Amino acid sequence: MRRISRGAIALLLAAGMAGTGATAAQAATPATAGEAAQSDDILARLKAIPGMQVTEKASTIPGYRWFWLEYRQPVDHRHPNGKWFEQRIMLQHKSADRPMVLYTSGYDTPETMFTAEPTALVDGNQISVEYRYFTPSRPEPADWTKDTIWQAATDEHRIIGALKTIYKGKWISTGASKGGMTVVYHKRFYPRDVDGSVVYVAPNDVDNNADGAYDKFFKTVGTDPECRTHVEALAREFLKRRPAMLERFKAAAAQNKWTFDILRTPDRAFENSVMDYVWGFWQYHLQSDCASLPAVNASDDDLYKTLDDISGLSFYTDQGLAPYIPYYYQAGTQLGWPSPKFTYLRPLLRYESSYQPRTYVPRDIPMRFDNGKAMRDIDTWVKRHADHMLFLYGQNDPWGAEPFRLGGGSRDSAVYVAPGMNHSGRLIGYLPAAQQSKAKADVLRWAGVQAQAKTLTTGPSADDPLELQRPPM
Repeated sequence: MRRISRGAIALLLAAGMAGTGATAAQAATPATAGEAAQSDDILARLKAIPGMQVTEKASTIPGYRWFWLEYRQPVDHRHPNGKWFEQRIMLQHKSADRPMVLYTSGYDTPETMFTAEPTALVDGNQISVEYRYFTPSRPEPADWTKDTIWQAATDEHRIIGALKTIYKGKWISTGASKGGMTVVYHKRFYPRDVDGSVVYVAPNDVDNNADGAYDKFFKTVGTDPECRTHVEALAREFLKRRPAMLERFKAAAAQNKWTFDILRTPDRAFENSVMDYVWGFWQYHLQSDCASLPAVNASDDDLYKTLDDISGLSFYTDQGLAPYIPYYYQAGTQLGWPSPKFTYLRPLLRYESSYQPRTYVPRDIPMRFDNGKAMRDIDTWVKRHADHMLFLYGQNDPWGAEPFRLGGGSRDSAVYVAPGMNHSGRLIGYLPAAQQSKAKADVLRWAGVQAQAKTLTTGPSADDPLELQRPPM
């Protein structure tokens, strides 16, 4: 399946992939009189929360009601009497006495219903929280210094506190990629807010200057050396045919009225997409997909198509980059970023030094990297204090090259790697049987749900539907 607006793959994280739609666990069931009365009252109860605006929408999943919420948040939680903004939350309400799953992509939130893997597992309610500074959850004018992991964690802390007046049961937090990172950061600052956390494909860039793990990954990923060699050869061929690729890219830009103020020229945008090609293939494709790639001597049209399919050339335009400026700002100030060596593309590269977050943030927004201070704090906390946390990675996902690792102080937590899988937000169903059974049992126990036989949905479609539009990083 083609993914729209892919790009900046090693610089912009994406939410995980998983199955969509209602699962068997979501099928509508007859409500008791008490449940019906509670359901009828939920709209009024939500509206009674101070600072909460509520709109009910038509549900597309049986057994759930769907509410669009806007919650008033301080721009700076250290100065709550200052400026405020409205943060968007999507609530899928099943029953106030069921567990609540807090999902975040780390980006904006989809305007459609979907079910995260833990939600299906515990048969619970779900809120999808939009990350601060992503439109429309952005203060105007934007004070970018408040786009930090602590401010975002405190957003979630306030949301949880407000909704726990209704949902008094167990809470599970979850997210994939940047959403998974967000889960970890929230847990670090507010460890008692939730009863368990399921973290998918979250990178842990402790030392931003030590990125050899990525180079090692690309030398060994998969079990087919010919596949690895072929993907790299295609990337090199794009640069050899730069004039032909640029001709097609410029034509598409003219047709779609794309502009290049952020990356300055179509040539720089094209080259950044090429540097992302190998990463993008392994992040969102399986090794078996190598068979569908064109030959190195294929036509210009076929080569351009595979570059567009995997990297997503439209992303490298102003129109593609603008929605993700809040992420690039964070990557360049706190999160860090991967810097793989592009030896297989030299000496054909012209702009290799542009492969960094500063390139993707307009120059009128100041940025200063904290030299890894925030990430070292997070890594230390996970190793010493992680509790009720499940980390899941795909074996062939580049982001697994720098994973979170547990330490001697970790309790009731685990790290699992799904064989042959990639960057996905639905990995429990792909684990070996014993690990899958243990992971399910842990999540159900944390959620206070009686153990039950459950078949989790697996497949290539996206859990969060906006995954099909987000660049993988």
